[in-house]
Amino acid sequence: MTDPQAGIEVLLVEDDPGDVLMTREAFADHKVANRLSVVSDGVSALEFLRKEGEHAEAPTPDLILLDLNLPRMDGREVLAAVKEDPRLRQIPVVVLTTSEAEEDVLRSYALHANAYVTKPVDFDRFIDVVRQIDDFFVTVVRLPRR
Repeated sequence: MTDPQAGIEVLLVEDDPGDVLMTREAFADHKVANRLSVVSDGVSALEFLRKEGEHAEAPTPDLILLDLNLPRMDGREVLAAVKEDPRLRQIPVVVLTTSEAEEDVLRSYALHANAYVTKPVDFDRFIDVVRQIDDFFVTVVRLPRR
């Protein structure tokens, strides 16, 4: 198990400012020391993960929360690139998206997503779901050491 007091590095790949705000709020209200970085498109996500350009000093995340419907490069392409890269593939990826399409679920798991979560539209439920993901990856799961 990860030490919950130490917190983890989380990368949120999300283009909806409202969902970013709700995720930040869920993390802020929670009593762990997680650090949340945010990028708003797939190209920026890969630059962040590969420490390229303006992201040269970016932390290596312990967990990626990935939306599927992104500008410039969609989440499916990001997921495929992460899981094909030997330096990144061990980072757990939780697909956190509005899509309930069975084909998206199947494709995400085929691309080696670690979990697929449909975003609730209700604010309180959304906060609760993000907290549950956070709890699971901070207090239950043992993550690879950086």
